[in-house]
Amino acid sequence: WGDRVGVNVVKHSEGSDPAAVIFDGIKSAKSRNADVLICDTAGRLQNKVNLMNELSKVKRVIEREVPGAPHEVLLVLDATTGQNAMSQAKTFSESTEVSGIVLSKLDGTAKGGIVLAIRNELDIPVKLVGLGEKVTDLETFDAHAFVYGLFADMIEEYDEEENEA
Repeated sequence: WGDRVGVNVVKHSEGSDPAAVIFDGIKSAKSRNADVLICDTAGRLQNKVNLMNELSKVKRVIEREVPGAPHEVLLVLDATTGQNAMSQAKTFSESTEVSGIVLSKLDGTAKGGIVLAIRNELDIPVKLVGLGEKVTDLETFDAHAFVYGLFADMIEEYDEEENEA
């Protein structure tokens, strides 16, 4: 993905310490005078305690190397997972302060209604939505459009019933 969007990628071999990768990424960003650094810790499962503990270590490294950081901690949730997304959000927010949700796979049949519960129970806003596989398919979350999408079928049925009456 880095090549597709034209950005530098810092990576280590598989099995490397994620905090070391993040440290090298920060050094690289500083040396290039970059104003944005995205640290992707993909592949975390909330039931893997060691992986969740790594997140806490990653956060400590970021805070030590960049005072005031991280500025944004986004949790990517698959819209097709339903209630599992709530479990993920709870566990991740215990390991690190999640500032927003990225809801992926919203282009499929999933409606992503679980985000209402996450927002209500954990007070974590949805910031972005993934609507496909292309780079341009990541969009800013539009709450009005989302709510309409959740209830579109009911609204259309109601409108039809009203028109028939």
